[in-house]
Amino acid sequence: MAQSRKVRFMKKKLALILSLCFILLTLGACGTDPKDVDYNGVSYNQLQDYSANLISSLTGYSSSDLDSLLSDSSSLDEKTSNMVQKWKETVADIGAYQGTGEFSVDKSGNTLTTDQILHFEKRDVDFQVVINYTDMSITGYSVEPVYSLGEKMEKAGMNTVISMCVVFAVLILISLIIYAFKIFPYLEKKKQEKSEPSVAKDPVVTQIEQKEEQQLADDNELVAVIAAAIAASTGTSTSDFVVRSINRR
Repeated sequence: MAQSRKVRFMKKKLALILSLCFILLTLGACGTDPKDVDYNGVSYNQLQDYSANLISSLTGYSSSDLDSLLSDSSSLDEKTSNMVQKWKETVADIGAYQGTGEFSVDKSGNTLTTDQILHFEKRDVDFQVVINYTDMSITGYSVEPVYSLGEKMEKAGMNTVISMCVVFAVLILISLIIYAFKIFPYLEKKKQEKSEPSVAKDPVVTQIEQKEEQQLADDNELVAVIAAAIAASTGTSTSDFVVRSINRR
């Protein structure tokens, strides 16, 4: 009984300790507001304003304006040119721009990434700015359409089907190769048989062979008759003697 009470007490004590740890972790997470964090001298609002100004400029360009901007290679560096090209391709078929959505900042190692969701008529767009945290210089941009869960599952399903088809095609190809290794020796043998000339027998030789076979058959019959006559005249059995040769005169 005392042992059971001790076990229950230890369980309650462990549960209390785990609860206190969870509360401390929760309080620590709640105390870190991304909007209050200083990102190497740059505030959350400044990062959001930079992203908003850039998006405002891009949404103000028409398709022809973007083409003109891209044609003037001297006015843009490589990463900005790639971003403008990706923007043009992404927003071409998703309707009119309707405004901004959620904004977030994520720091991983020496990389700082701002993430701004943009609402368009047909589909949302995820606009990201990638920053080197050491000197707060921009290292790249990302413009990607946002797909729904159903679209992602459909795409994953298509990729799975394509992968399975490729695997089955490879297996069929391997099976055909293995089968071919069995067929090749047979075909080679048939080819050799066709290539070997058939030797026709001389008619005279054929007649001689037939005559010899007939004579041999006649001799066997004659031996049997002679053996029977000798056995009848001597009163013995044909197994008691052997007729070795017949001399014809």
